[in-house]
Amino acid sequence: MTDFIACTPEHHADAILAILNEAIVTSTALYDYQPRTADSMAAWFAAKAAGRYPVIGAVDEAGTLLGFASYGPFRAFPAYKYTVEHSIYVHREHRGRGLGRALLERLIEAARGQDVHVLVGVIDMANAGSIALHQQLGFTHSGTIREAGFKFGRWLDVGFYQRVLETPKHPIDG
Repeated sequence: MTDFIACTPEHHADAILAILNEAIVTSTALYDYQPRTADSMAAWFAAKAAGRYPVIGAVDEAGTLLGFASYGPFRAFPAYKYTVEHSIYVHREHRGRGLGRALLERLIEAARGQDVHVLVGVIDMANAGSIALHQQLGFTHSGTIREAGFKFGRWLDVGFYQRVLETPKHPIDG
């Protein structure tokens, strides 16, 4: 059985760090080269709290974090205030069981609740599983930047996938 919870730095920073660092050293899901530090997690959680951005975790009956999802600012300009960039990461031992989908569904609902208008996923174009997941949940391909990154001795193409929500009902300037 899987429960979905709001992650906290006290209870989940180490597990999130482990999931992120595994992705950094083994995949192109993150375009980082070096594993992140424990100190970086404090800043990461502080930025999420300051922006009121959710960090949704999937945990098993023992409370072990199986995966997490979050979002943050898309770009730092005020007119982008209704657009966020999201991330979903599932522990390597729990992939392929629908957790990514369940986390993304909950992230979409959280975005609606916060009057987000556009969710953006930035996905390595070789990540067929993530692309399929996003397409199944109504995301559309909105562009590819060829050779945007370089990792593991090769150029990486990055794709942008977006889902437009019906929120907010009354957007405002400023």
